[in-house]
Amino acid sequence: MNASPFVVYNASAGSGKTYTLTKRYLGLLFSSSSYRSFREMLALTFTNKAVGEMKTRILESLFAFSQPSVLEKPPLMFSELVDETGFTSKQLQQK
Repeated sequence: MNASPFVVYNASAGSGKTYTLTKRYLGLLFSSSSYRSFREMLALTFTNKAVGEMKTRILESLFAFSQPSVLEKPPLMFSELVDETGFTSKQLQQK
């Protein structure tokens, strides 16, 4: 039996789905060897508001992760991604 390439998150409002989806998306993005991997990922949600929130979080996270200060005072998501990807803080910031 083949494993599905899809991951489904089903949870109630306010449970952190957008945070989880954003972290998963960024983890896949940073772990990929292709600089175009974002073109091969698809995240679906049921409202335009949720899509906008996820897009905003991804862009804000990418901006925050690119700042030199992220190495001194890393946001929670950055620290979690360092742990999950196996990259050092500096490597993740450079990606």
